[in-house]
Amino acid sequence: MEMEKLINEKRFDFVSKENKKFILEFTKQMNLIDYDFGGTIGDGFCWGHNMIIYSQKKKVIARIFIRNDGVRIWGKKEHKWNKCIVLRLFFSNIDKHMKYIEKAPSHIKQPFFNDQGLCNHCSEKKCHNMKIYTVNQQKIEKCGYVFQFTDPKIEHIKDYIDILKEFYVKKNK
Repeated sequence: MEMEKLINEKRFDFVSKENKKFILEFTKQMNLIDYDFGGTIGDGFCWGHNMIIYSQKKKVIARIFIRNDGVRIWGKKEHKWNKCIVLRLFFSNIDKHMKYIEKAPSHIKQPFFNDQGLCNHCSEKKCHNMKIYTVNQQKIEKCGYVFQFTDPKIEHIKDYIDILKEFYVKKNK
């Protein structure tokens, strides 16, 4: 199914026009680098009421969580949200791309350098979602809510796509 048709379903009436525009344009740009959302907007469980998963051959690189006002219980924890969308990008081998990250615009750098998702409760052996990388000779360990942008701006789509290209699109040499 087309994203435009899906995002305009009655169940998404609470999503702002700006966020719908972002979702449509982000989907279009993801298609240009051969990533697709699979034609569905599914349940988001603990991350948001609904989510769009962008992948290629089962390799997930981005998700958009669509949050309505309310509370969700997941894993015996209560999660409260206000209406918004959250773009979450997935990265591995971060040290390999640190030069790119350091030169990126501040809105792209921010989730790599802020305290969000800093791990203080698990070890490398226990957490399969842990991201470990080095900034200024300091080891950073993050897990959980990392590399996410709340109410991402449409004017930053090129930057989001560019960092995804840095990590996922093979460069011709």
